[in-house]
Amino acid sequence: MKIRAAGYAATGGHDVLRIVDLPIRDPGAGEVRVRIHYSGVNPTDWKTRIGGIHMPIPDGQVQVPHLDGSGIVDAVGPGVEDFAPGDRVWLWLVAFKRLEGTAQEYATVPARFVRPLPDTASLELGAGLGVPFITAHHALTLRAGGPTQLGPGVLAGVTVLVAGGAGAVGNAAIQLATWAGASVITTVSSEAKARLAKAAGAPMVVNYRTQDAAAEIRRLAPDGVDIVVEVSPSTNVGLDLAVLAPHGLIVVYANNGGDDVTMPVRAQMNLSVTWHFVLLYKMTDAVLDKAVASIDRALAAGVIGVGEARGLPFHHYPLERIADAHRAVESGTIGKVLLDLSA
Repeated sequence: MKIRAAGYAATGGHDVLRIVDLPIRDPGAGEVRVRIHYSGVNPTDWKTRIGGIHMPIPDGQVQVPHLDGSGIVDAVGPGVEDFAPGDRVWLWLVAFKRLEGTAQEYATVPARFVRPLPDTASLELGAGLGVPFITAHHALTLRAGGPTQLGPGVLAGVTVLVAGGAGAVGNAAIQLATWAGASVITTVSSEAKARLAKAAGAPMVVNYRTQDAAAEIRRLAPDGVDIVVEVSPSTNVGLDLAVLAPHGLIVVYANNGGDDVTMPVRAQMNLSVTWHFVLLYKMTDAVLDKAVASIDRALAAGVIGVGEARGLPFHHYPLERIADAHRAVESGTIGKVLLDLSA
C-alpha cells in the first residue's frame, strides 16, 4: 500500500518540496502508526528545509518534514500498551533525526512521541501543541528555584513579560503562565494583535508602537518583571533591561529582528540579570518529558486552546500546497498554519 506524502530529497527553497508516494510502514516494537489528520507547520520546519538546522538526508531518501501533528491511531507495534487503534492523539518532535515527519497520510512513530488527546480537545489543537507549547513551558521553568513543571498556582507572585503575544510561542506562553498563576503582560505592535493576545488570556497588553512601552510596563509592574519570554532580543534588549526586576531572567527562543545583541554590562551586573538561550533540539529528555506532562495536564483541565477564540487563528492548506504553507510561516503569518489531511 502506498501513501501520499510531502518531502524533499535535498535542502533548499520551496522548489525542493514535492508530493511523493511512499510505502506504508507497519509499526515495529514500541511504535505507533497514526492516520494523520493535521500536520502543524512551525518556523523550525522551514529552517530545517533550507539547511539552517542540519539534518542529513541519505542518498535516495526523502525527508518528510514537520515535527507536530495529530490524528487517529491506526495500528500499534509489539510492546505498546498505552494506545490502541481508534485513539485520538497528538504528536511532537516526530521529524527530529528521523526521515518520517507528519506531512503524510500515515506516520509510524516511536510511542514516546505520541500523546493521548482528550475528547474535549480538537485534532487541530493537537497539531498546534508540540513546538510552541514545549518551548513556552521551558522558558517559564528556567527561573532559579523552579518550578520545573507548570501547574495551577506554581507561578503565583511571578510577573511574566511575553514579547510578541500574538505569535505562536507567545500565545502558548500567555496561556501556560496564566494557568500557572503568573501576572502576565505582553507586548504587541497593533490593535489587531492586541485583540489576539487578549483572547489568549493576557490581561495586560502594551502596544509598543503607540505607547511608551517601558513606562507602561513599569506602571503595570512597579517592582519589575521577573521573567521575559523574548522573541527579538536585538530589538528589545533596551526595553527588557528597563523593566526587569532584580535577579530577573530573560529567556531567548528566537532571533527575530537580527542575530546580534548590544547591551550594557554594569547595569546588568547591578540587577544580577540572567540570560538563557533555548533551542528545542538541545533540551534534555527530562526537560522535554516534563513539558509534555504539563501540556497533558493543561489539556485535561481544558485551559489551553488554539484557533481564533484563543488568539491563534487557523490557516489550512492541503498537502499539495505545502510550499504555500511554508511561505505563510516564513512571511510571519499570524496564526497556526496546518496541513489538512483529514479528508
